[in-house]
Amino acid sequence: MDAWKWLYPGMGVKRWLLLMSSGVLLVSAGFTLIVDVDLLGAVERGIAGWIGRLAGAFLPAAVPAVGLLVIAVGVALIVLALRRVIRSLLDVVLPDHVDSLANLVYRRQHLRRGPKVVAIGGGTGLSTLLRGLKGITSNITAIVTVADDGGSSGRLREEMGVPPPGDVRNTLVALADTEPLMERLFQYRFQAGEGLKGHSFGNLFIAAMTEITGDFEQAVRESSKVLAVRGQVLPATVQPVSLAAEYDDGTRLVGESRLPQRGKRIRRVTLVPPNVRPVAEAVRAIREADVIILGPGSLYTSILPNLLVPGIADAIRRARGMRVYVCNVMTQPGETDGYRASDHLRAIIEHTGPGIVDYVILNSGRVPPALAEKYRREGAYPVVNDLPAIQALGVVPVSRPLISHADVARHDPERLAMAVRDLWETHRAARGSASKAWVARLLPAWVRRMGG
Repeated sequence: MDAWKWLYPGMGVKRWLLLMSSGVLLVSAGFTLIVDVDLLGAVERGIAGWIGRLAGAFLPAAVPAVGLLVIAVGVALIVLALRRVIRSLLDVVLPDHVDSLANLVYRRQHLRRGPKVVAIGGGTGLSTLLRGLKGITSNITAIVTVADDGGSSGRLREEMGVPPPGDVRNTLVALADTEPLMERLFQYRFQAGEGLKGHSFGNLFIAAMTEITGDFEQAVRESSKVLAVRGQVLPATVQPVSLAAEYDDGTRLVGESRLPQRGKRIRRVTLVPPNVRPVAEAVRAIREADVIILGPGSLYTSILPNLLVPGIADAIRRARGMRVYVCNVMTQPGETDGYRASDHLRAIIEHTGPGIVDYVILNSGRVPPALAEKYRREGAYPVVNDLPAIQALGVVPVSRPLISHADVARHDPERLAMAVRDLWETHRAARGSASKAWVARLLPAWVRRMGG
């Protein structure tokens, strides 16, 4: 039996197990000296008798006190042995984390008690959100679009017939709890090589895993294990699907990478084919979530493709959890030119119907002038927060300074995660005894207190 292998030479535990056994015998003998009760039998009585005779020869009245001392020594030996056994095991299993074990256990237990969060989107926006969320909960489900048809993902989709892995890869890396080198490996993009140039290692890994397992969903699960992902990543659907857009000028284009068009305003996006099946586990996660987050990310090419998968929007509408839309910091050239915050929200409602968003989180921080000028030259501008128009849509706006201090106009992951957490706590406190209107009255004071 494998249990006997603990007694093999070189295991580093036999001496400590022997020490622990000695401690148990001493504790039992100590109890025998005090209350004259046998716990372990003959060996214990022999030890207790020898100690009792030795103590009685010098000071008979001190036998109970000696018993307490023997118990204390036994407990000390047990504790020492346990510590040494655990450390011997961790030196092998977690060699780099032995000294921080308490912090590691505390962090994981704390995160396990966090809210159940479903984040829906794709691209850089979703990755930004997830990097912050994994610091407040490990109960995360990321639902990712698989309509991409450009770059490495598009090539793998065309050549191997697998769903595009790019957004899935970015999401896995964002939720990873592993060494930075592994993250860099998954994001590495080949710069040369016939057939390899332009591909990222992570995309190739997921594609290969799909071939091995025969199932894209299973391939994502196995890839999650490699990266020690906090939570789970799910595609909205595993069926082949493309994204099409109708424009105000009456034209129509098919293919996600082709949709952003300068000077053309998107009227509506649709899936081709429209009747794909959602991943059942994604629908289940939405149903059980405490918080459902849409965005941030490209409105028409990252967020809406997920919501257009039949069953996803209905699951959100019927969900018991708080439903939040995180509006982008900047407009997106060729996709949301001139959009205010309410325009983003209105587009979601027009595509999915009402009742899918309770709150919208807005950035109230100022984009630095030099950075704003850089984006202006590219055709992007800060999104205007038109609060009355948002309220007219039946949604509660929540404004906080969320801008990153990096050289890009994006949300700061930690600030955004804290905004979500605080809103959820406010919503949860009010849910049992008040309506959403009461929460709306609370929010202005909360925002002032938090610096909004």
